[in-house]
Amino acid sequence: MMRILLCNDDGVHAYGLKVIFKELKKIGQVFVVAPIEEKSTTGHSLTIHKPLRIIPMGKNFYGVNGSPADCVYLGIREVIGSMPSLVVSGINRGGNLGQDVYYSGTVSAAREACILGIPALAVSLSLDFSKGLPENKLHYETAAKMAVKVLKNLQINPLPKHTMLNLNVPDLPIRSVKGIQLTRQGFRYYSGSVLKRKDHRGKDYFWVGGRYKGFKAEENTDCLTVAAGFASITPLKLDCTDFQFLEEMQRKWNLFK
Repeated sequence: MMRILLCNDDGVHAYGLKVIFKELKKIGQVFVVAPIEEKSTTGHSLTIHKPLRIIPMGKNFYGVNGSPADCVYLGIREVIGSMPSLVVSGINRGGNLGQDVYYSGTVSAAREACILGIPALAVSLSLDFSKGLPENKLHYETAAKMAVKVLKNLQINPLPKHTMLNLNVPDLPIRSVKGIQLTRQGFRYYSGSVLKRKDHRGKDYFWVGGRYKGFKAEENTDCLTVAAGFASITPLKLDCTDFQFLEEMQRKWNLFK
């Protein structure tokens, strides 16, 4: 039987995690190892300066007082005790599109598995946060079912080593999603604003993280595809080398003369 390690960055109590857990149990044995607290936008970090604890929360269900990457690291070595068949991270509450993949704890959990050579899938539900809908009104079931469809394809068509998949699904009933498209990584715009405040002692403190301002409208990108009502799946490599510019450097730069 296929063994699946399931993680996220929204926390072990997240609604989206429970929805995809139920769906994944139909295709394999699922071990949930997820952060005790929300760890959104924590990026790819391992905790090395404080002790970590694994807290049993039910059969094959564990919380960890660390990052999403910590959860994968410990889930493999201490919970399962061996390499799982694959790692799924999500369902994230909000899209992980464009350069969001570098900040996302959801994608980072999948990337940690990818580093270890394990097939990995990050799953996110792209939302319009301005609507303020409660969790049970969001279409996590759509993302969960599409994730299973992707995983069934992976069983037939394995990923190259050190490549992972990033799936983003629009917040729609599954009958309203136009399909799944293969895409490349796009680019999103944020205001980059910083809010400056003073604490009760008169000292400055700051909130970082500007508002979302839209995306670069380029064809075949994850951003444009999801905005058009399709689910987007993008293969991501660990190797971020810009080979085109590397060749230009080799031709033009005089570093070694």
